[in-house]
Amino acid sequence: MYLTEVTWTDAEAADTDLAVLPVGSTEQHGPHAPLGTDHLAAAAVTEAGVDAYDGEVVVAPALPVGVAEEHRHFAGTLWVSEDTFRANVRETVASLAHHGWDRVVVVNGHGGNTAPLREVCGRLTRDGTAYTVPFTWFDTVDAGDAAALPDDAGMGHGGAVETSLVRHIQPDIVDEDRFEQAATEGADGWGEWQSGTNLAYDTAEFSESGTVGDPGQSSAEAGEQLLAAAADALADLLGTVERREWHQKN
Repeated sequence: MYLTEVTWTDAEAADTDLAVLPVGSTEQHGPHAPLGTDHLAAAAVTEAGVDAYDGEVVVAPALPVGVAEEHRHFAGTLWVSEDTFRANVRETVASLAHHGWDRVVVVNGHGGNTAPLREVCGRLTRDGTAYTVPFTWFDTVDAGDAAALPDDAGMGHGGAVETSLVRHIQPDIVDEDRFEQAATEGADGWGEWQSGTNLAYDTAEFSESGTVGDPGQSSAEAGEQLLAAAADALADLLGTVERREWHQKN
C-alpha cells in the first residue's frame, strides 16, 4: 500500500505493522545519468521488493535529498547535513510508528547516506520508537548478479551498475551519447588513496566528469537482472524484519 495513493481511511485499515521508507539523493551522476538516479533507484527497488514479498507493506514516499556535499561542485546537486538527514528519517519513521507501522526498512540508494542511516536506525530501535533496519540496495548485488555485465564492473558512481538500473527503469533519461565522455573524463576508482587513507573529500578532486567507472558497460538487460536480485534481497529482509522478535522497552 503506497501512502501517496490511498486515503487516510484506507491507511487506517491496513493490517500490518511493516513499512518501507525509500531514501536517496539528488546529485550528479556524470554527464549521462540523471541527478535523481539514487532516489529513483531506491523507489524502484522498493516497488520490486514489495511486489516480491508475500505480505502487506506500507510504503512511504521517497526522501529525495541526502548527504551529498561531496558532489557540490556539479550543478544541480542538493544536499543536507548528516544531522538534518538523520532528523528527517527519524521523524518520518516516528510518524509511521505513530500509526502502528513500527517495523520499518529504510531502502537506501546513496552511499553518503549509509553511515548516518546506520546510526539513526539504531537509535530509533534502541529508543523503542520502531524496529528500524537500513537496506542499501547496491550492497546486496554485484556484477555476478547480472550476466549482461562484465565480471570487473564495479559499483563506481554513474558507472555500469547504476546506469544499467536507470536504463531499465527509465531509459529515456539516460544519454547514451555521453558514455564515452563520462568514462574518459572520469576515474577508475573512488578517491585518491595513500596508506589506507582516502585523501580526497570531494568527487571533483579525482573525476572531471563526476563519473567513476564506465557507463558504456551498462545495459537495460543488466539493469533488469540487478533489480531482480535487489528485489529478492529486500523481500527476504522484509520477511525477517516482520518475524524477528523486538522488545520495545528494555
